[in-house]
Amino acid sequence: MSAQVIGGLDPTNVVISISLIAALLIAGQIFKVLDGPGIAAAGVLGIIVGVLGHWSWLVILLTFLMSSYIATKWGWQQKKELGMCESEDGHRGWRNVAANGFLPGVVALIAFIFAEWTMFNWLFVAAVAVAAADTWASEFGCLDPRVRLIRNGMLVPPGTNGGTSRLGQKAALGGAALVSIVALVVGWVPATGNINEAGVFSAMASGDWAGGMLLALITTCIGYIGCQIDSILGAAFENRGLMTKGGVNAASIAIGVLLCGLIILSFPLI
Repeated sequence: MSAQVIGGLDPTNVVISISLIAALLIAGQIFKVLDGPGIAAAGVLGIIVGVLGHWSWLVILLTFLMSSYIATKWGWQQKKELGMCESEDGHRGWRNVAANGFLPGVVALIAFIFAEWTMFNWLFVAAVAVAAADTWASEFGCLDPRVRLIRNGMLVPPGTNGGTSRLGQKAALGGAALVSIVALVVGWVPATGNINEAGVFSAMASGDWAGGMLLALITTCIGYIGCQIDSILGAAFENRGLMTKGGVNAASIAIGVLLCGLIILSFPLI
């Protein structure tokens, strides 16, 4: 039987999750990562992700939140001069929380309904990996003066929807990798059970580090691909006013989750 992760209303999971949610809210307030409505939205999302999902998912979410804040503040003066700051002090609002957190929240809710946290763990990781890849690509990529439109390679000003750069591409890969590595570490801590010898993918996914590394590699690739999808949607629809920035983010994350689900269903990964 594959390793099982027990989440949801398990007492241990609830206690750890509530503690992490408190840490999330305190960190958001101290470092001004989020404004008031953003902190409220993060609290609700934290309850859904942790209490209905698993405490390790909150660690992944915290990693995304704090790393995104660092990416936002990186080169802050240059961004201000270029007019690319989303706010005066780098904080994010509830819309940003909703755009990046809606799909991870949905994954946690479905995991709770079906009482299956092992498989949905990697769908959750894929969702956050896409969000991290896109955020890092935007925040670091706008500092690269050579930005090209993804659909035709034409040089465009930094910050253009659908624009890509070498620095942004590297950052996208780094953001997705960070989330996946953290997921590998915290996801294997609560995993218990025996290795399933039915197949190589099943055995790998059952608690051994080789399997974890494979799954982390998959979600890293999905995160990077999701970032490219975000750029394509931005160039095709956001620039024409047919989609909002939040809508583009949510759509690219949804595609990443679906891609991860197809891979898991196509191979006995769990």
